[in-house]
Amino acid sequence: MSSVRDRWRSHLLQTLSGTDDGRPPWVDELEQGDDAGYFGPGSAAWAVHGGMATMVAGIRALLVQAMHPGALAGIHDWSRYEEDPLGRLTGTIRWLVTVTFGDRATAERASARVRGLHRRVQGEYTDARGIRRPYRASDPELLEWVHLAFTDSFLTCHELWEGPIPGGADAYVREWSIAGELIGVTDAPRTAADLRARLGAFADAGVLKRDERVDRTVRFIRNPPLARGMLPAYRIMFAGAVQSLSTDQRRLLGLSAAPFPAVAATGAVLRSVRTMLGDRSTSEEAALARIARIAADAGTRDESAA
Repeated sequence: MSSVRDRWRSHLLQTLSGTDDGRPPWVDELEQGDDAGYFGPGSAAWAVHGGMATMVAGIRALLVQAMHPGALAGIHDWSRYEEDPLGRLTGTIRWLVTVTFGDRATAERASARVRGLHRRVQGEYTDARGIRRPYRASDPELLEWVHLAFTDSFLTCHELWEGPIPGGADAYVREWSIAGELIGVTDAPRTAADLRARLGAFADAGVLKRDERVDRTVRFIRNPPLARGMLPAYRIMFAGAVQSLSTDQRRLLGLSAAPFPAVAATGAVLRSVRTMLGDRSTSEEAALARIARIAADAGTRDESAA
């Protein structure tokens, strides 16, 4: 049993971080810097992004993003997600973790890299009315949609499977608006009500649609090329992500609720993962080490001045 658990833990860490020990080389950067970052210990962002529900939130965010044909075109035309899904996953995780736990300068450098990638992503797509439209990944509409999908997914999943958020849902939305602005989002929502109203506005405007590309993406997200031992747990988390969507969102994606209590089953999976990985990630530990060093340096300076 221990060897099975160790093997599953290794597969999980390799999937999430690209390394067997859960500490990729770039985590070392999080120990560097001279400030606590944009958020810091006790913040809503640290609470949400440090929780196990992020595993389900990532699945949910991909599903929601796929509903916008412009956002999906950028993924299909430019991403190697089918050839190298784990590479794309770890790249996204790196940006999320760096902005959440890194110092401000490191977060800004990571976001500048994302903006640079966005400048190259462009093409055409067919909108929900059948009209061909040009797109760039840096278009305000697409940036806003991806930010909304991400923020709503991480907030919704935390509310379903984790504890209270420091300051509440509005605090998380307000804090994470900073991350949106770092990659070019203008006027990101500051409250949970505004966040969800804007998501609804996209649907009401007839911007979202389902087509063969959406179906293909959903099939891939449902059955990714993971290690065989991880698939049962992943399928439960996928069902949990689907259950967390609204009825209209599920209908648009061609999905239906699982024939079992997906929310409770997903909670059981996440508790098991927490038991294996512990309550604190290597990224959070690196950030805390940086903050402790800054505090110690400040104390030394105060003593010297005295």
